[in-house]
Amino acid sequence: MTQPVFDPATLDLLARGADEILKREELEARLKLGRPLRVKAGFDPTAPDLHLGHTVLLNKMRQFQDLGHQVVFLIGDFTGMIGDPSGKSATRKPLSREDVLQNARTYEAQVFKVLDRERTEVRFNSEWFGKMSAADMIRLAGQHTVARMLERDDFAKRYAAQQPIAIHEFLYPLVQGYDSVALKADVELGGTDQKFNLLMGRGLQEAHGQPPQIVLTMPLLEGLDGVHKMSKSLGNYIGITEPAIDIVNKTMKIGDELMWKWIELLSFEISIAQAQKLKAEVAAGLNPRDVKLRLARELATRFHDAAAAETAIAGWHAAVTGRGDTSLLPLQEVAVPAEGLRIAALLTAAGITPSNSEANRKLKERAVKVDGAVVEDAGRVFTPGFEGVLQVGKRNFARVRLVTG
Repeated sequence: MTQPVFDPATLDLLARGADEILKREELEARLKLGRPLRVKAGFDPTAPDLHLGHTVLLNKMRQFQDLGHQVVFLIGDFTGMIGDPSGKSATRKPLSREDVLQNARTYEAQVFKVLDRERTEVRFNSEWFGKMSAADMIRLAGQHTVARMLERDDFAKRYAAQQPIAIHEFLYPLVQGYDSVALKADVELGGTDQKFNLLMGRGLQEAHGQPPQIVLTMPLLEGLDGVHKMSKSLGNYIGITEPAIDIVNKTMKIGDELMWKWIELLSFEISIAQAQKLKAEVAAGLNPRDVKLRLARELATRFHDAAAAETAIAGWHAAVTGRGDTSLLPLQEVAVPAEGLRIAALLTAAGITPSNSEANRKLKERAVKVDGAVVEDAGRVFTPGFEGVLQVGKRNFARVRLVTG
């Protein structure tokens, strides 16, 4: 395995895409020690599937691994039963033990699509919290005050708005911070919304006589809508277990400006210098679609393989150009009444347009195609048994089969 070697480019690589490093000079000093650092990131198993938003941290962990360091993928099976209050305006419902363990198993199966198994410790924080007595937990709770907890932005807002804050929510930052003590972490990674919790780890390590960890925060990745952070509940996500064709199709739908942030946070193949060169080429006339396609190919290859990625891209090209084998696209069954649906209603039912009014507007703009041919008749009806490719504009399309619903 690669042993850590420090050179001036190391910090630049680790700082790529990072929002903040606390403290950078401490990180540089530890990197120069020449020993593998213990780099920790915690994940509460609140949902069974990981999406690209989760891989922002995983990618940074992989960069540490490639530099010769040891990462700890911490599954918060104990904290998951508390419920992380970060960014929440109300107390989050804790998960059952059964839900936590099931989700944790699927996490373990997915993370090695990004991480190097040989340099990854998978740990569960129930290992130490399961052994704690009530007295131990009270001693931990005694290491911070309510006033200190209310310095956290989301707690302060809820308190000012007279919204309830459950006592166990105050425990969450302490519990996350103690994880760093138990693991003797040199570095902890987290999203910008986790900064308070990450700094808690520094404080608790000092209280336990350990060198305080370096905190590296990463920005939250906006989803397909380009507005809100990627989230399954908002439907603006790309799951890392989705078929390659879906990864390609969805990546190609993101806005041109968002594309650069995705490249910075998600790409291993496009360096910062290359991204800057591509930006200049786009400004000079290069179609941003070509850059986006390069990112889509990389992501589909990472989570599947090169052959699957090329097949997916061929399917995407076929749908966009109207030439090629559209059977490469995934087939989506859409339930319709026996008498069928008009084209606008069908586009909405297939999830290609958000509403019938938007579909009708696109029809008037001659932006709707069926099997590559522009649809001009808004009264055209499609009945069960129809199979083909519906398309709105250049980015939204689906291969559908209509069934009686």
